[in-house]
Amino acid sequence: MSSSWISMNHFLAEPKALRFAMRKAAARVIDSCRYVLDRECEKFEQRWCQTCGSRFGIGTGNGLDALEIALRALRIGPGDEVITTSMTAFATVLAILRAGAIPVLADIEPGTAVLAPESVQRCLTSRTRAVLLVHLYGRLARMDFWRDWCSSHNIALIEDCAQAHLACWQGSRAGSFGVISAFSFYPTKNLGALGDAGMIVTSDPELARRAAMLRNYGSEQRGQHPEAGVNSRLDEIQAAILLERLPWLEDFTRRRRAVASAYGQGIRNPQVQLPPQPEEESAHVHHLYVICCDSRLALAEHLRRHGIESAMHYPLPIHFQRPCADLPRDPQGLVYAEQHASSCLSLPCHPQMNQMEIARVIDTVNDFAR
Repeated sequence: MSSSWISMNHFLAEPKALRFAMRKAAARVIDSCRYVLDRECEKFEQRWCQTCGSRFGIGTGNGLDALEIALRALRIGPGDEVITTSMTAFATVLAILRAGAIPVLADIEPGTAVLAPESVQRCLTSRTRAVLLVHLYGRLARMDFWRDWCSSHNIALIEDCAQAHLACWQGSRAGSFGVISAFSFYPTKNLGALGDAGMIVTSDPELARRAAMLRNYGSEQRGQHPEAGVNSRLDEIQAAILLERLPWLEDFTRRRRAVASAYGQGIRNPQVQLPPQPEEESAHVHHLYVICCDSRLALAEHLRRHGIESAMHYPLPIHFQRPCADLPRDPQGLVYAEQHASSCLSLPCHPQMNQMEIARVIDTVNDFAR
């Protein structure tokens, strides 16, 4: 095994200036003695919604809560159906279930692994209220189609942007296409806090009002609760940390794209299927670089023996998860989701990787034999 381990993330290798700034930010909040829903949160909400090209930002405790509150802000609940993908993190579907609605699982496109329009069309019923579009691995695709299709069917487009910070389609950023969108700032995200954190963005003032109310016990005025909301507020320390990390995001994103480009040019193992190039470079921020290999477990072990970490996102599609086994789905099945889940493998692709590490990953993958 190599003496230097290449991990999926390497926080200790982040710039010293950034780490120093985060320590100062935490101290700033501690000294303020104001820890929940104050200036840091308000400032980050404003900065992030502007970054996304939306009018309003509502900070939440995490990305799952952001999705649930977004659904509830739209008054989507019992009896309503929300079409989404079976190839996603469990939180996507859990948010629909927690809102009381019915997730309907559609298939993915082979290659990109994003939601397939033809499958969504087959899932459409008179009870469909929304499409929850996941920008899987950080890729935007067919956003003009999704916006037009949802509008023509009078259903809401909701974006799950948990992996797509700064992804851009024809000049517009992730989070600005849907009527309401949700972000996660979990530490491993492209823009990550030092714990759980999330954000809802929207340009609809009424949805923003309802989301802000629902995240705070269903209250707009102290002591009055016209709805049963939740307790999900972006705390001041995490907001302050995110404010310090935000100026680094553009550079970190360029570095992720450089790593992905090197992999795309350098990996030439016929047993490995590479992800297709995005239609435009800005449409993919490479939160994950995911290859497919029929001998995935053997490849993962080969990488481990050579000091390289890998991961599986996600080895079990949603419809194979026990709580979701009976959910409605595409009547033609979820064949591509199952194929992708059985062969996908994530390679290290983070901003702190150096050229020698990138070359080592490429060479190790190319040296793999069944």
